[in-house]
Amino acid sequence: MKKLSFLILLLVFSCAPPPPNPIGPLPSDRQLKWQELEYYGFIHFNMNTFTDLEWGTGGEAVDTFNPVQLNTDQWARIAKEAGMKGLILTAKHHDGFCLWPTKTTAHSVKSSTWRNGEGDVLRDLRNSCDKYGLKLGLYLSPWDRNNEHYGTDTYVSIFHEQLRELLTEYGELFEIWFDGANGGYGYYGGANETRKIDNKTYYQWDKTTEMVREFQPEAVIFSDGGPDVRWVGTEEGWAGETNWSTMRRDEIYPGWPKYVELRYGHEDGTHWLPAEVNTSIRPGWYYHPREDHQVKSKSRLVQTYYESIGRNGNFLLNIPVDNRGLIHEADSAAMMQLSQQIKLDFKEDLIYKATLSASNDRGNNYGVDRLKDREKASYWATAEGVNSAEIEIKFNSPEELNRLVLREYIPLGQRVQAFSFLAKNERGIWDTLVQQTTIGNKRILSFKNTSSSHFKLIVSQSKGSIVLSEIGLYRAPILLEPPKISRTLSGLVEIRAADADATIYYSLNEDIPSSTSQEFIEAIRLPERIVVNAVTYDAKTNTQSEPAQTYFDVYKSPWKTLNEDEKASVAFDENPTTVFESKSKDLQIDFGKKQTLKGFEFIPDQRRYPKGVISSYSVWKSNNGRKWKLVQTGEFANITNNRKVKKVSFAKSHRTRYFRIKAERIIDTQEFASFAEINIITE
Repeated sequence: MKKLSFLILLLVFSCAPPPPNPIGPLPSDRQLKWQELEYYGFIHFNMNTFTDLEWGTGGEAVDTFNPVQLNTDQWARIAKEAGMKGLILTAKHHDGFCLWPTKTTAHSVKSSTWRNGEGDVLRDLRNSCDKYGLKLGLYLSPWDRNNEHYGTDTYVSIFHEQLRELLTEYGELFEIWFDGANGGYGYYGGANETRKIDNKTYYQWDKTTEMVREFQPEAVIFSDGGPDVRWVGTEEGWAGETNWSTMRRDEIYPGWPKYVELRYGHEDGTHWLPAEVNTSIRPGWYYHPREDHQVKSKSRLVQTYYESIGRNGNFLLNIPVDNRGLIHEADSAAMMQLSQQIKLDFKEDLIYKATLSASNDRGNNYGVDRLKDREKASYWATAEGVNSAEIEIKFNSPEELNRLVLREYIPLGQRVQAFSFLAKNERGIWDTLVQQTTIGNKRILSFKNTSSSHFKLIVSQSKGSIVLSEIGLYRAPILLEPPKISRTLSGLVEIRAADADATIYYSLNEDIPSSTSQEFIEAIRLPERIVVNAVTYDAKTNTQSEPAQTYFDVYKSPWKTLNEDEKASVAFDENPTTVFESKSKDLQIDFGKKQTLKGFEFIPDQRRYPKGVISSYSVWKSNNGRKWKLVQTGEFANITNNRKVKKVSFAKSHRTRYFRIKAERIIDTQEFASFAEINIITE
């Protein structure tokens, strides 16, 4: 009897279909482990944090580095609470200052007065990552603007020794990050000159890779062209909607001029080279106090999450630690908002309520229900030669959906070239909700709220047998955050929500709006001198955002500039992102009629690199626009580090038709003064 049972089992397994044949380049084990991390943090913290620069020149004094409140436990705790799986630290940036006591140069923490030269930021972070269960990665800039030997073989040996120290002294690392910026002007030991190198060959990349493989065999190597992970070709925080994990790798090198192709990958790629989507939570990569009010919104961070992880990439979010040595409160708050929203979006997978059927499967062990078991090594596959198929998804009663998650089983390669997702409407007609190209490790698609009991996934084109490991269906709530309130020159007020499905309610003057307030439907002309409050609201959850509030004074449509440069009008166009650069260092306005002024508001240059920012000013009035009388002088306090709107009240009211504000001092050496927006405060 035992012999018969054994023979039956042997017959069953001998008849089981073989797995699909691999297609194209395949990921290594280290690449697969890296892909599972999905989301982790970049810590830009170094000498630039204390010089208020993005790229230091290398001549900075070592004692400039002095993070008196440094607390890497705080970094790791916040990262963990935000859902990150690891942190990558800038061990050495282009200025050459090393955050560890390297033996290769005196330009490091060991020569600074910080902790009496006994500090080691890398060691602190290693311990903190271990404490909070995070992985650690390290960034090492090949370019070194401090080192006198840069450009020679001697420096290459120094660079390799620095890499060896990082690889052997700080435990297990998950990623080694090499920047593509190489060669140019620098201090170079006091030479203060420009040096150029061949970034394809100078650093001996083959040897660099061999060192990483020898000392950290599980770590992936990042650069423009890998060899394990590629840059995504933009720092704006997105991968292409079509995104192949394969590239013709041998064409790519640091500084590759065809970097736009990195956003999409190569369908005919020769190597597995997945994309890492790196972007900063602020405009800059390093901390600048002037950007404290420019931390990315929850909606923008959620968008990046969907356009990185949700487009077959990993998400590397930069958090610039401040000059205290701490993650700034504004950055931490934004990270938590992102984490909370993602948890809400994917709180319940409705696929478990559904019955699945496929137009084709490979047979035993490859059935369509494998898409629901969430086992890492299990997948649904079609028979050999079947490169298109449909999966029908049926619910017992209608379910409302707005998110689709798909995953291919990438150990066998990336295959899908085109797919769509449909819902059957009440008339029995199939409506297309999603039509896209690649899937890869993970694809997240948003679509309008759709209620149906019958959905369908169609894979219409694949390089070979279709191999999917997961399908997920969700109903994400409306993303709620304070709406944006704006006004045209003629007084037309617009209120916009980050989520188009949100309902907007508004009130005038001081009342906080609620769902019983006036609903905002379309742009509306409101009176002058009015306060507008608004919230976004989700009727399904009965929740609303924090209120937004904006005060609007007189309409600006009659205003004209008296400056010779007609571009001056952008300084009062109700758009603070536009900037007037005044060579006369003043702004002159004709209001069109007399106004009684109690004060004014000044919005400085909001660009990433502001120029001609006014620190001291004088205000003038005139009866004819030619002869001016001084009203008041003053300073915009701390404008270097705080570029929020500056409100100035006059000691007494002034009635005038003509207004002039003049820069008495600017914070840089520009030959102009910049004006982003001027508002007046009237009686």
